[in-house]
Amino acid sequence: MADEPDNIVLKYLRRFDAKLDRVVDEMLDVKVRLTAVEEGLAGVNRRLDRVEIRIERIERRLDLVDQPH
Repeated sequence: MADEPDNIVLKYLRRFDAKLDRVVDEMLDVKVRLTAVEEGLAGVNRRLDRVEIRIERIERRLDLVDQPH
């Protein structure tokens, strides 16, 4: 039993430290995944912007929009 600490507080602090390390690792993973989601969303927004421009151009060609005076 030389590996086990005599102090119960020290024992619980070591458990807490190990759990905190796992939480930190999981948070790093969450940050990486969130960055990927943000980049994907930015790509979708760019595509939607291009679609909007194309639709506006089609509407103008078909005279479906009021022309500014």
